[in-house]
Order: sequence, then C-alpha cells, then structure tokens
Amino acid sequence: MKKAGIISLGCPKNRVDSEHILGLLKRIGYKVVNSTEDADIVFINTCGFITDAKKESIEIILENIDTEKKVVVTGCLVERYLKDLKKEIPEVDLWIPIKDYGIFATRLKEIDPEITFSNGLDYHYRLISSGPFTSYLRIGEGCSNHCSYCAIPLIRGEYVSRPLEEIVEEAKHLASIGIKELVVLEQDTSKYGLDFKNGTNIVVLLKKLLEIKDFDYIRLLYLYPDEVTDELIELIGSNPRLTSYFDIPIQHSEDHILKAMNRRGNKQDLLNLFSKIRKKVDNAIIRTTIMVGFPGETEEDVDSLIEFMKEVKFDHVGAFAYSREEDTPSYDFSNQIDEETKQARLDRVMKAQQSISYRNNKGHVGKIMEGLIFAKEHNHYLFRSYYNAPDNIDGKIIVESKVPLSIGQKVKVRITEAFVYDLIGEVII
Repeated sequence: MKKAGIISLGCPKNRVDSEHILGLLKRIGYKVVNSTEDADIVFINTCGFITDAKKESIEIILENIDTEKKVVVTGCLVERYLKDLKKEIPEVDLWIPIKDYGIFATRLKEIDPEITFSNGLDYHYRLISSGPFTSYLRIGEGCSNHCSYCAIPLIRGEYVSRPLEEIVEEAKHLASIGIKELVVLEQDTSKYGLDFKNGTNIVVLLKKLLEIKDFDYIRLLYLYPDEVTDELIELIGSNPRLTSYFDIPIQHSEDHILKAMNRRGNKQDLLNLFSKIRKKVDNAIIRTTIMVGFPGETEEDVDSLIEFMKEVKFDHVGAFAYSREEDTPSYDFSNQIDEETKQARLDRVMKAQQSISYRNNKGHVGKIMEGLIFAKEHNHYLFRSYYNAPDNIDGKIIVESKVPLSIGQKVKVRITEAFVYDLIGEVII
C-alpha cells in the first residue's frame, strides 16, 4: 500500500482543500501518514497570496524534491504560476492547479497508473485535520470584491456560493462524527447567498445551521464591513451558540487609502459599525486585519490609523506589510514604499496594539467564560471560548483544573491573569 502525506500551507480555506485531498487519497487506497518522512508520495498544497507565502511554498517544494519520494504540488501557487513553475522546477513529478480539482484522481494516474477511478475532490469523503471536535465549513469559493492589492480573484475567480442544501448536508455529517465547534468561512463569508438572488443570505444559512443542535458553538470568519447587517448582528447577539466574535478585516482606517485599495465604505462607516456591535452584543470580541505600507500611505496616515485603533479598541489584530503583487492594480501605483519603511510602520502598529490588547485582556480578569478544552500541554489545558478562534491566531487561554479533563469537554473558566496576548484561568465547572 502506498503511503501519502500532505503539507498544507496558507489559510484555513486551503486546509479544507487539503482535507478533501486526503479523503480522495484514502479512497484511492493510499495509507495517509502524519509525517511526510514516512510517505512514498508527498503532496504540497501551496499558498500564492503574498510574497512571503510564495517564498515559503517554493522553499518547501525545493526541500522535498531532494528526496526519493514522488512530489505532487497543488494549490494557489500552482493555479497562478503553473507555466513558470514547470519551467523552473522540472523535478516536481506532478502539478495540479485548482481548476483540475474536479479530475484530481485522473491527474494522479499520470504518476500512478494503478489508480482505477477518475473522481475529483468530494466533501463527502473529507478527512478532518483540525482536531476531534472542531471543523471548518466552507460556504463558497472565490471573491468579487477586487481589492486593488489582492490576487485572490485571479486565483480563485469570482465569488460563487455553495448551494444551501449542500452546506447543511455537510454540516449534518460533521455533527454526526462528533464536531462540536463549527467555523464558517470563505474569502468573504458575509456575501453568502447574494449571488442566488432568492433571499438566501448568511443569516438564512446560520439559522439553518443552528437547527443542528449537536454544535455547541458556531463561529464566523472573514466578514466584509459593509455587508455586516443589523440582522446579522442581532442574530449573533441573541443566540449564545453563535460566538460573539466578529472577524472584520478593515485593512486601513484612512479614507484615501481605502479608496485606493478599492475598499467600500469609509472611516466613519467603520466607527459606526464597531460602535453598533459593542452596543448590541454583550462580550463582543472584534478582530481585524490591518495593512501598512500601501502605496501613497504617509506617516500621518499611520498616526491616524493608530488613533483609530485606540478608539475602536480591537481585541485582536493581524497586521502585515503591503506586498506588491504582479497583475493586481496596485502593482502599477506610484508612490510605492520601501521595505524598511513598511517594516518600521508595521512595528509601530503592532506596538500600539500590544498596549490595547493588554488593557482589553486585563478587563477579562474575573470574568467567567464558557467553552471547550481543545488540548493538554504539560500540567495545564488549552481552552477556547468566544474570545479566541482556532489555529492560535488570537493567543491562548491557559487553564488549570483540579480534576482531569477530556479533549472537547465543555467547561466554565474564571479568568485569573492577563498578558498581552494570552489569558490564564481556572476551571470552575
């Protein structure tokens, strides 16, 4: 029996694709192994979003072609640069771009003629890799926002929602195998259903998912600011099984930068939105993503951005420097900013957010949070509540317990200490 391992790079959406690939490999008859060192065939699911991600993907590919294993490379980098990759790294045994995912097994026959069927990736056979009780649920594909810096539409195409019935079917299957925490995502989750033009939207979908009582928690990731409706805010605020966690990437606060980014809305719209969320949803946690160093940005813009961050008091911030991506509109913008200046601005923003996060976290001391135990480390446990998303993007909640706990167990925790990124607590129930 051939043994196959996978290296999955990039975002959670890519991870879901990797889980589909693993499911197909198992159907073919391969033995899926956790370590690529034990594999006969190594699959590398790449990211091609920004320069650093592309560099990481290339490095991983080069590391693996030096072995005697067969190497199959898939994902966003392949979709975007297939012709160049074939020319520059001919040692790779097989390249499979995203457009070929529907004939994945057929493509694999090119290096393994013993494969007897021609199926593509199928969510029915997906192998969950995010733990025994947590799963991502993708609700669409692509993006139609066309931000001037972003290559996603070039790679994944325009946004297309998955059929409602198909999503609910997959969710019911996930519940049947023990998933307690469902994380709903796509490049723009809030746009779900708008391409159907029949009234279906993200609120309709969430209400359907809430009918599945097996899920203790349902979390949303990647909401576009001007698509966060009052109806969505009220639904989250009125249902404890929908985590009060608002992941709303803004990229910047200054109007002229937002306009150059081709982002809808302006600073006042953002302030109004975050104020509304704080007023309507108890214990609301607001996470955002911020980009510095976009062409034309000034030091004064960064000053204003930091003041904006202090006013909103974001709980979690992911910040990064602008990456100049070929074939995107901003690639040809004048007033490009040098890398040293970008890094200095990024450091300023992150230092400011550290102070904000620490003050916010101190405000959690004494609070009681309900959530799930998801790991054990040494003599303590790691706990996830409405406060933090999977994959350690928001820091940790480290808890102690006088009695042994099991992975996936629902508990209540009193927060006892706070740090810049992490919280410490004790299990009380």
